[in-house]
Amino acid sequence: MGDPLGLHRVLEPAGALPQAAQRLDARPELWADEVRIAVERLNLDAASFRQLSEKHGGDGEAVRAEVLEIVGARGKMHNPVTGSGGMLVGTVEEVGPASTLGLAVGDRVATLVSLTLTPLHLTDALAGWDGRSEQVPAAGHAVLFGRSVAARLPEDLPAELALAVMDVCGAPALTARHVARHVDLDSDRGVGPRVAVVGAAGKSGSLCLAAARRAGARATVGVVPHDGEAATLRAAGLADEVVVCDARDPVALRDAVAATGGPADVTVVCVDVPGCEGGAVLATAQGGTVIFFSMATSFAAAALGAEGLAADVTMVVGNGYVPGHADVALDLLRSEPGVRALFEARLEAHA
Repeated sequence: MGDPLGLHRVLEPAGALPQAAQRLDARPELWADEVRIAVERLNLDAASFRQLSEKHGGDGEAVRAEVLEIVGARGKMHNPVTGSGGMLVGTVEEVGPASTLGLAVGDRVATLVSLTLTPLHLTDALAGWDGRSEQVPAAGHAVLFGRSVAARLPEDLPAELALAVMDVCGAPALTARHVARHVDLDSDRGVGPRVAVVGAAGKSGSLCLAAARRAGARATVGVVPHDGEAATLRAAGLADEVVVCDARDPVALRDAVAATGGPADVTVVCVDVPGCEGGAVLATAQGGTVIFFSMATSFAAAALGAEGLAADVTMVVGNGYVPGHADVALDLLRSEPGVRALFEARLEAHA
């Protein structure tokens, strides 16, 4: 039986965990506790797709070629610039006799672990993808380890929609957890926290706004980069206040959030561009919490910047996993029309 962490699949360097490895063994033969998935679609994470698109000036063929090159060389989809990957959907085609994941042959599933640690082999040269969207029709196989995480696709939602939600499902669950903690801290005052979400009209941002409100936030502020997204977010009705601001400008972000009623008690960063660390810290009240979900975040910049600003804030790295996170996100999609409208519009725009 293989190591449940997937160490037996690491080709180099020896002793690395699969996520940190330069190259994985993506052969289809299974160890006893593994599961093989017939791949149907990849979902590249937003930071990785943006970096590839900008690098190639929007040339979809060049983006497609680089994704194929990365997967072919590394045995996984692990963007060497952003360090991120995404996740996938597919159908279970073989289950090892010692697997504990509870999956059966024929199950359609979404993998809830990053493509940066998932052995992946592609067989179709991504011929059905134009390189211009985060969702990638694909054929091949992927392997889940004994300690991987996957969820069966819900039957009441289109696969593309479920994939888009599950790609970011850790964000709303963790946001809800920290908002609830602030509610408990302020219980003597009978008020919940002020919550600001940076990148609020995106996938994770819209879910985090809905999760914050449900968890007891007394006010929610959505920060977006331009008037078009502001109009979309206002129409969705997910934020009490919507402000337009370049989140890479620290003082502008601080002032924009403060103008809605003061600094945030919880600030959630969901943007897919670098340089938003300082503004997020400045926009947060002393004793508050900053949650970074963006893979474009420089955690050194966040930590050292907060120190230099004498900011007494707790900074949290969103690691993408919270028990029950897929159910939380799917429930928000089903029950919040504004969330679903934003997701469907995003998918239609990239169709």
